Amino acid sequence: MASGSYHPPAVREHIIPKGNGKERKLGIPTVLDRVAQQVIRAEFEPLVEPGFHPSSYGYRPKRDARDALASCVSNCKTMVYVTELDISGFFDAIKHDKMMAILEERTDKGHVLLYCRRWLQAQIWKRDGTFEDREEGTPQGGVISPLLANIFLDEVFDRWMAATYPGVPFERYADDIVVHAVSEREAKELRDRIRERLGEYGLEVNEEKTRVVYCWRNGRPPRSREEIPQEFDFLGFTFKPRLMKRKSDKRPFWGFWPAISKKNERRIGEELRKLKISKWQGMTLREVSKALAPRTRGWISYYGQYSRSEMTRVMYMLNTRLVKWVRRKFGLPTFSRARGWLCSQEIQNRTLFHHWSKGFGMWQYLLRRAV
Repeated sequence: MASGSYHPPAVREHIIPKGNGKERKLGIPTVLDRVAQQVIRAEFEPLVEPGFHPSSYGYRPKRDARDALASCVSNCKTMVYVTELDISGFFDAIKHDKMMAILEERTDKGHVLLYCRRWLQAQIWKRDGTFEDREEGTPQGGVISPLLANIFLDEVFDRWMAATYPGVPFERYADDIVVHAVSEREAKELRDRIRERLGEYGLEVNEEKTRVVYCWRNGRPPRSREEIPQEFDFLGFTFKPRLMKRKSDKRPFWGFWPAISKKNERRIGEELRKLKISKWQGMTLREVSKALAPRTRGWISYYGQYSRSEMTRVMYMLNTRLVKWVRRKFGLPTFSRARGWLCSQEIQNRTLFHHWSKGFGMWQYLLRRAV
C-alpha cells in the first residue's frame, strides 16, 4: 500500500431480502481487503469527522441511532410537520466522478484518493461466478463505504441544508432522512427542493417512502388535515399519536411518540421461527436462556427505550415458543400444562430469562389477559 501497488480484489456479491419483498445487494470484500480499507479509514476519518454536520448520526464515532431518535422525538414536540425522505438505492447510485470530486476537496493526500478510486471501481464477483465492472456506486458491506457515503451526503445534503435552510432541524442516519417544518407549505417546499438537490447528483428519492406527515398530538386530527399521513417510520420505530400516562399522577394524555414498528415486529417473529427453539431438545432450560440472552437483551435495549409495552406481542411470541419447547422436552399433554410448569420456573427464578426480568414473563402475560 505504501508503494501504491496494491490493487483490491473483486468484492463478492451477496443478496439479502428486505422487509418489503425487495432485495439489498451487498459487496463483501476479502479479509485482506478489509484490513487495507481500515488502514485508510483510520487515517482519513479523523480528518473529515470534525467537519460533519451535528445532525448526521449514521456510522460515526460516539454517535448512534439512539441519538438520532432522541433528536427526532424532541423536534416532533415543537414542530408539527415532518418531511420523511428515503433515497432509492443510495449506495448503488453514487456517481464515481462526483464522489472523487468531493474527496479531492476534502483531502490532498494522493494515496487516499488513489485507493478510494480503486475501491469504488473494484469488480463485483457475482453469484454465477462471473465478474462485472462497476461504473457507479460503492459496495455496501465494505469498511470504507460508510465513510464515503457520509462524505458524499455531507456535501450533497447536510451542508446544503445548513446554507439554504439554516433554521430547519433534521436528522440523517445514512440515507434515512427526517426534516422538520412548522407548516405544511414549508414541508412540501422542502420535499421538492431536496428532490431537486439530490437529482443534481444523480440520486432519486423513493416516492413510496417520501411524504409529508402531520405530527398531531390529539386523539382526532382536524378535518383539514385528515388526508395527510399522521405517522412515519424512522430507524425501526413508528412515530404516531399514542395515548400515554404521566409519570407523576398517571393521568392519560395524547403524545406523538415512537414505538417498535410492525415491520420490525414481523422481522423478530421471523427470526424466532428460524431459530426453531422447540427443537433444542438437547439443552437445559438454563442453556436455552443463555442462548437467547444476547438477542433478547439487544431487542429490549433498543426497541424498549420508547413505549416498552408495545413489545408485549413480540415477547409473547418468544414465551409461546418456550412453552412449546417445554411441552416437547417433557412430553406434557397440553399447552396449558407446559405453560404452568414454565410459570413455576419463573416464580422460582425471575431472572432466568432476560425478558422475564424486564416485565415480559409468563405471569405478566396471564395477568394482562385476565385484566
